[in-house]
Order: sequence, then C-alpha cells, then structure tokens
Amino acid sequence: MLSVSNLCKTYGDRRAVDGVSFNVQRGQTVGLLGPNGAGKSTTVSMICGLISSDSGAVTLDGEPVGQGNNAAKRKIGLVPQDLALYEELSAIENLKLFGALYGLKGEALKKRCAEVLELVRLSDRASDKPSTFSGGMKRRLNIAAALLHDPQLLILDEPTVGVDPQSRNAIFDTLEALKAQGRSLIYTSHYMEEVERLADHIVIIDHGKVLADESPSALYQRLPAQAALRAELADAGAAAAGPDAASIAGLADAVARLPGVTSATLQGAVLDVGLADTAHAASVLCWLAEQGHKLAHFATARTNLEDIFLSLTGRSLRD
Repeated sequence: MLSVSNLCKTYGDRRAVDGVSFNVQRGQTVGLLGPNGAGKSTTVSMICGLISSDSGAVTLDGEPVGQGNNAAKRKIGLVPQDLALYEELSAIENLKLFGALYGLKGEALKKRCAEVLELVRLSDRASDKPSTFSGGMKRRLNIAAALLHDPQLLILDEPTVGVDPQSRNAIFDTLEALKAQGRSLIYTSHYMEEVERLADHIVIIDHGKVLADESPSALYQRLPAQAALRAELADAGAAAAGPDAASIAGLADAVARLPGVTSATLQGAVLDVGLADTAHAASVLCWLAEQGHKLAHFATARTNLEDIFLSLTGRSLRD
C-alpha cells in the first residue's frame, strides 16, 4: 500500500536519511526502530509530506505523496511525538476543529467525533479540557484527532512517551483494535517490548540507512543464539585455586561442544551459554551436575528484539 523508495535528505554536511526504502502492506503494522539521530523522524516527515526529500519517492496506493494538499496525503493520519492539542478547548472542541480542517462538518463530523472518542475511551471526558487530562489521556486524544478523517495509514511517532502503564495498555488496546479493522500502522518507539507486541514487520534504521527490513521471526534468526542460559557456579572460585583448576579452565570449551549449544563463555564464576532453543538448557544443567559442578543460581532467557537491535546498531551511546 505504501512504497518508500530511496529517500534521501541532507542538512548541510550531514546526511540525515541515506537511501531509505521499505514497503507497508495493507493491514500491516511496521515497527520503525533506530537510535537517537538515526533518521526516523526525518523519514516520517518525508512520508507525510511535511518536508521535501532531496531525492526518492513516496507513494500511497500508487499515488505520489508530496507537500501541499493532495489525495494521497489525506489517506495518512499522523500522531506526532509532541502533543498537538489546544489545552483550553474541550476534547470535543479540539476534535471538531481538527475535523473541520479535514473538511468534515455537520452530522458527519459529530458522528465521527463520537466514534473516535469511544475508540480511545474518552467519551466520558468529551466536555473536559486537555489541561485537566493526564499525560496518557492527552496521548489518547492525540490519536483520536489523527483518526478523524478515517485514514488508511496511521503513523505514530513515540506515542507512549511519558505515560503510565495503564494508559500504555489503553493505547495498545486501541492500536490492536485498529489492526483488527485492517488499518495499516507505522509505529516508531524506543520501547522494544511495544514493537514486539504490535509489529508484523520491523525496519531498523541507523545513520540514515536501513539495516534490517524483515519479519520479527526472520530478525531472530540473525543471532546465532536464540536463547541463553546464565549459570553461576558455586564451586568455581575454590576449584580454580585447587587441583580441579584445569577442568574449570576448560569448562566453557567443553560446554560449547554440547548439542544445542552455540556459544559458551566463563567469566569468574558466571557461565554464559548461547542456545539454539531454551529446550537445550535442561541438558546443559544435567551435564554440569554430572560433572560435579554445583550451581548457586541459574536463569534462562530468549533472544529479544533489544538483543537484535544492539547487535545491528552497536551498544555505544550516540546522542
């Protein structure tokens, strides 16, 4: 439905977006991820026609999306990271104003305002001003405003920044209801668990370039370990200084040769084991017990989106 093709944008000597391309299918939710300054917001602004690209193209249902008023642009709803509300107008007055800007009026506008307020669970606060709302309620009203003209594609830029867990769940419920209606979504966020919950497809951008453009399941295959076991050895310290020092020194190598193990490292008393699947954790623990190793503590975990993100973009902070 949406085609983003080779978008580029330069500010002075800095290339903010460098050949970004990806597609959004009808009814699909795409998570757009990247570190601070990666080019996400600039990309979103070009998709919406808020700023012009130096080169490249954006089309929606085959129609070009550009600056100014055009048919393709009206099929997009944008929920910006910065709240776009008039604090001293009531919630319903905010929606009527934004609806009028989209050309809605009369009974059609009144009906649509009621529908979006119901969707974001704010019907009972329609007459109240946003200045009396919590941060989460303001975010939900922002989403309602973006839905007034019934867009085919909804773009959400960090929609849960600064909200409490209850409001975040309410926002998720709204977005999942939109997905069930067949609406297409682009969702940018720094919260990896949000994208894992919502996205059918993930695009990772860094330094203005696309590093990954694939399904979550395909992304998980990028890391050799799909799961991990961390075991703290109760006997490692004493054994390392005694007659069993050789066996402790070679423990990681021995574990790495076990079936289902993709990697193993020993740092002090902590043994970190990469696994093809969490099902192999039990056999590793049994093997350690058979070798006479006692454990002070152990834990298992699956590879998550944060692991993949850090693997692709690096761990150093680049604010």
